[in-house]
Amino acid sequence: MGIRIAFADPNALVERCEVADGRLAAGQDGVEDGAVVPTDSWRALSLAEAEQLRAEDGEDPAEVIELVRVLAAKLTAATERPLVEHLNAFDPFAGRYDADFLAAVDERPGQVTTTTDRAVGLRLGIHLDNHDKRNLAERTASRRRVGLNLGPGIRHLLVGTLDIFDICAGHAVDPRYYPHTNDIRRHVAAGRSLRLLRIRLDLGDAYIVPTELVPHDGSTLTALAPSRIAFWLGHWPLGTLRSLI
Repeated sequence: MGIRIAFADPNALVERCEVADGRLAAGQDGVEDGAVVPTDSWRALSLAEAEQLRAEDGEDPAEVIELVRVLAAKLTAATERPLVEHLNAFDPFAGRYDADFLAAVDERPGQVTTTTDRAVGLRLGIHLDNHDKRNLAERTASRRRVGLNLGPGIRHLLVGTLDIFDICAGHAVDPRYYPHTNDIRRHVAAGRSLRLLRIRLDLGDAYIVPTELVPHDGSTLTALAPSRIAFWLGHWPLGTLRSLI
């Protein structure tokens, strides 16, 4: 099936989105060997490709990507770098839905991918989250994640156009199988294609992504300034925050 993105205007998605293939890293400074990273061959997403990604009415929110604007002037002001404890008390849904604060991370510009395995000090590349630790049969019961760019720099969301069900369909697995980032790496290592989208997030922009279903990471490669991103987890209906697209 592949990923689904909620949007009303395909041109708005195309304007902030590029596409490239994934490859395996080898000898790349600061990145695990065997991690999946984007190639350098980014190109514009076409309108036809955008339409193939469109979420249909009635789709399960747990499986849909949203790009939204979080109206939080105090948090998104470039001159005001909020502390984690302030973010912990901030609710991007203003009390309408539960949102569990996960973390806030400062990133320097110029990084192809951003998530680091702190145990080894190397970046993971495109990966799969496992906060809710669901097996394959129960994976859609996992929470989605909000990622809010607090600036001051821009950043990008990287997402694969295949989800973990597509990737695991390449090799027969038991529904009780516990999917992992290694499944993404094996998929690419076997010569199977994994297209990646690079979606721009300006100051105050956010994504809502099923990160336990969708291969993903962040990127600050084209940024000229550092940025802070804050994360929350939860179950939310579609359209609870104002769409960017």
